[in-house]
Amino acid sequence: QVQLVESGGALVQAGGSLRLSCTASGRLDNLNRMGWYRQAPGKQREFVAMITPRGNTNYADNMEGRFTIARDNAKNTVYLQMYSLAPEDTAVYYCYADERPYYGVDYWGKGTLVTVSS
Repeated sequence: QVQLVESGGALVQAGGSLRLSCTASGRLDNLNRMGWYRQAPGKQREFVAMITPRGNTNYADNMEGRFTIARDNAKNTVYLQMYSLAPEDTAVYYCYADERPYYGVDYWGKGTLVTVSS
């Protein structure tokens, strides 16, 4: 089992920046991809960004350039640096992780709330 704990969510003004963190604990021998999803009020959860242990990244089309994902393997921590935040970025941001080999098990954090005021 892998446990994920997010931090860094806050209330920020439009145009501001914020950095989220997520640290994994538990059984980490096979920890593979880590990433972020978000869920805005009344909407489905959507993909934000993902990073492999080697640092290969993947972003949602409309977020690359404003969001940067990074990872510290020594700390088992993934970060999401967000710039030029807009009210539509308001959401609960969830940390994600999986293992290699992948047996269909996805791990999720409990989420951290980001609120962007106009």
